[in-house]
Amino acid sequence: MVVPRKIDEKFEELNKNRELSLLGGGQRRIDAQHEKGKLTARERINLLLDEGSFEEVDQFVVHTSTEFGLSDQQYLGDSVVTGHGKINNRLTFVYSQDFTVMGGSLSNVAAQKICKVMDRAVATGAPMIGLIDSGGARIQEGIDSLSGYSDIFLRNVRASGVVPQISAVFGPAAGGASYSPALTDYVLMARGKGQLYITGPDVIKAVTGEDITHEDLGGADTHAAKSGVAHFAIDTEEECIKTIRKLLAFLPQNNMEDPPRRKFNRNTISDSNLDQIVPDSPNQSYDMQDVIRCVVDDGEFLESHADFARNIIVGHGSVGGIPVGIVANQPDILAGVLDINASVKASRFVRFCDAFNIPLVTFIDVPGFMPGSSQEYGGIIRHGAKLIYAYAEATVPKISVLTRKAYGGAYIVMSSKNLRGDVNYSWPTGEVAVMGAEGAVNIIHRKELQEAKDPDQIKAQRISEYQDRLMNPYIAANRGLIDDVIEPSQTRTRIIGSLEMLENKREILPPKKHGSIPL
Repeated sequence: MVVPRKIDEKFEELNKNRELSLLGGGQRRIDAQHEKGKLTARERINLLLDEGSFEEVDQFVVHTSTEFGLSDQQYLGDSVVTGHGKINNRLTFVYSQDFTVMGGSLSNVAAQKICKVMDRAVATGAPMIGLIDSGGARIQEGIDSLSGYSDIFLRNVRASGVVPQISAVFGPAAGGASYSPALTDYVLMARGKGQLYITGPDVIKAVTGEDITHEDLGGADTHAAKSGVAHFAIDTEEECIKTIRKLLAFLPQNNMEDPPRRKFNRNTISDSNLDQIVPDSPNQSYDMQDVIRCVVDDGEFLESHADFARNIIVGHGSVGGIPVGIVANQPDILAGVLDINASVKASRFVRFCDAFNIPLVTFIDVPGFMPGSSQEYGGIIRHGAKLIYAYAEATVPKISVLTRKAYGGAYIVMSSKNLRGDVNYSWPTGEVAVMGAEGAVNIIHRKELQEAKDPDQIKAQRISEYQDRLMNPYIAANRGLIDDVIEPSQTRTRIIGSLEMLENKREILPPKKHGSIPL
């Protein structure tokens, strides 16, 4: 086929423009980005996606604004790079904000580029990854740039529970820009670079007099440990991107699929170390992470929200090649008690797993809900109810293992049989009761203890009686609330069997638009 000369010349010009767009805001600004220790938008995409798989869209888009000198500041592709590629050979959509172009500020056309790939992600049933590095709305465009943010937020909400959405924050995301990451399923932040806040330090100082740095206000460690906005705080951009790839390997492409099966070492079937993990003393702590790593395939566990509400653990692993979401009380932190933040953290994770067909495995050792006026005033009733709601609503396979204690309302909350837990195991060390034996005896036998000549001896005797009668897993097993009391070393084997048995579980909720979770 002979190409007409005019078309050939146009194509040459187009390719020159394509090469020009690869420079974003120009080499000087690229160098400035590197001097800050930051990657460029395209470098991030190249690390994220399988080599050679990226296909860019809207590479030649330019903004059409003319106010405040914008007509002289046009860059091909504007301030965001968008397109699709593959991660571990699975289709993934991505947008990466380009700080070298006008500080990555969001113009209306940049917003529409983002919206286009978000729409395609939902239409094709593939994950959506946002790489954030932006100074916020382009102020020269006024309402047009603000409107662009609202278009993105709408799509975040519509895509929620349909395809996985992940945000990685490698630069600023101030004001309204911070809400898009907050609407996604996972937020990763690079330490010393990523920033999320609604009002900056200058505004806060002017209004309240508080003098605070950008990092202390909205840095990665702040949001990972204090606010809970960030699920991962990671030292480098490269490690952030590796974590995204690792996370996606545990997730399905969309809500209509199951997560992909994983390879594992089949020789690791039981672990006798589990038989020695729980201490003899009920008041002695231990690390639930040791239990989890003995149960998951090859000891691989990707913990999420590791620095927030550390008294409960959530994260992804696989058991017998089947990806699972793990929720576990952590006796090593605050004795594993449930408080406001732990309830919210676990509730969100349970609902995410349920939305994407990921079975739930719950390890239980919980003395109850955190007492105190600050918790009551903060709404522990409302927040604790979220966890009840999340487990009761979830229709994915739900397997639990009681390792030691489950007292009071906390027993009910943690994937109990009463909340439609499918398989509930207990170790011989398990205890199910309204409260601890000592507290129960102090109430039940209060008068006897007051009148006794030797109250300590009577108290010890009554505690032993209470433990024998009510505080063991066999009582719950007699009532059908525990399916079986198992040896700790057989935990992995039994969970694998239960997951295989529940593989085709189907459960239909009553018809409704949606429930009213106690937000």
